Amino acid sequence: MFKHLCTSCHRTQLIFMSQFTGVAGTPDGVVATFTCWCGAEQTSHTDLFGLAPAPVSPVDHARVAAV
Repeated sequence: MFKHLCTSCHRTQLIFMSQFTGVAGTPDGVVATFTCWCGAEQTSHTDLFGLAPAPVSPVDHARVAAV
């Protein structure tokens, strides 16, 4: 799962594996194709070091409640 800013609806959404329609390796990294929640087809590039897009960390509910 990762977050993505949709170029169609302009919303930042969480993208789940079930939304992926394709993944391809390139010399520069990996390109994922997926469908946004609004229905628009999107792509996201992850470089060779896995630095982009940043993965979304699970929420630690106990830590959030303590704040």
